[in-house]
Order: sequence, then structure tokens, then C-alpha cells
Amino acid sequence: MSSPTFSGSVPKTYHDFLGPLIFDAYARDMSARITPLLKSNSRARILELACGTGIVTDSIAQSLPSGASLIATDISEPMLGQARATFRGAPGVTFQTADACALPFKDHAFDILACQYGVMFFPDKVKAMQEARRVLAPGGTYIFNIWDSLEHNPMPRTVHETLASLIPANPIPFLAKLPFGYSDRAEIERVTRAGGFANCNFETVEFPCSAPTASEAARAWVEGTPIFAALIERGIADPSPIRAAVEKALTASFGDKPSRSTMRAIVVTAS
Repeated sequence: MSSPTFSGSVPKTYHDFLGPLIFDAYARDMSARITPLLKSNSRARILELACGTGIVTDSIAQSLPSGASLIATDISEPMLGQARATFRGAPGVTFQTADACALPFKDHAFDILACQYGVMFFPDKVKAMQEARRVLAPGGTYIFNIWDSLEHNPMPRTVHETLASLIPANPIPFLAKLPFGYSDRAEIERVTRAGGFANCNFETVEFPCSAPTASEAARAWVEGTPIFAALIERGIADPSPIRAAVEKALTASFGDKPSRSTMRAIVVTAS
């Protein structure tokens, strides 16, 4: 498929439905990993890459010391617009459009880098890693997480398989190719070290995921991701029948009220 589209109604649906379903718990985990670093450097300069709608930004901001600063960046202005609209506000936090493969910051400008589920989308991963290393001060830390494969993430696997059965002649590869298609630890370590990081630590993390209803979960996946644009590209202007079929599949596997599963991720700490 073409480059993933996070625009139109997608950013708000992503934030309102997909966020609580799969991102919030990992945002809290990311923030908890950064907090000890702030205790040893209360004036830390933090850069967040691929901040999306600001879910991690908001979590980090709640424990940001008064002397610290956080610049949250994303290449997608519509996603940043949603982030600005929903951010609860905190001193020292700003939003800025930026390409992770060509960061508009000086060398060694930050003490901490964070990226939640963005690395998989960077078109040149080695270049993005080199840029991260360039803007990171000596002794700094880069924490990023990546979804494990669909094999270990049952809910998006069910969505992917359902879509494949509904549109067999022109399947939508988004879930398998991008968010859940970059989980080989050896390759991730190779890229991280090629970017200039000497140390690379991996941790597997798994949290429950739950939506109040299977209908809301289906809406999150179908209308809160680039799947929505992919359907339109295939001439499916009304996503309702697709969403209903996904809801039925999710209900069968994970229940209706609520619809519950688990999500597994890989957290990488590089320094």
C-alpha cells in the first residue's frame, strides 16, 4: 500500500478509540522508564519522536520537573493538530513538526529521546537512528518501543485476517507490514548499533488491552488507522460493512462487552 495516511477523521478516532485500547498502558510504561532519568537530571532536555496524538507526551508531562523540557515531534501535522487539541498542558512542553530521518535540531541537543511505536514507520531506519544519536548528548538515553509480531498480538491479527478474508483480491497489508512487521530483535539491534549506539537492551512487555465493546474496538482498528484510507483506495467509501464484520470477529474471539485481549511489545533502551 502507499504511505500510511493519518489524516481526516483518523487522528481523532485514533486518539479516542485506539489510544485507550492499545497505547495508554505503554505510554505509562514509557513515562515510568523516563522518570528515574529525570531524578538524576532535573533539567533534562527530552525529545519525543513520532508523538502522534500526544498520548506519551501527556504521560511524560505529568511528571516533568520544573527545570526540564520536552519537545514532542511528528511528521504528520494532522496528528500534531490532534495532540495540541487534547493536550492537558504543562510548562516546558512544546510541539513541533519534524522528520525523524532529518531532525531540525543541533548536535547533542537532548539528554533523553523517547519514541512510542514510531520506529517501524521510519522509511530509512538507519538514518533515523543516526539522527537520534546525533541529537543525543553524550551519556544520553534513547528509549523506544516496537510492537511484537502479529503472532503475539491476537486482536490485530484477527483484524488483519478478517480484512484478508473480506478483500482477498486486494488485501490490505498495513498491520502486517508496518506496525507489526518489524520485530526481529537481531535486525533491530543491527540498526540501532549502525546508528551509533554502543549499548542496546531489549525487554518484552505485555499488557492487557480492552475496549468497552467490540464495536468500539472494531472502530478503533478500521477507522483509527490507515486501514480507513486503504479501504477508500479500494473503492469502499462506506466502512460500515467492513467494521461490522471485524466487530463480529472480535466478539467471537475476545467478547463483546468488554472486548479483551493482550498486546505484546519490545522495549529497547539504547545508550
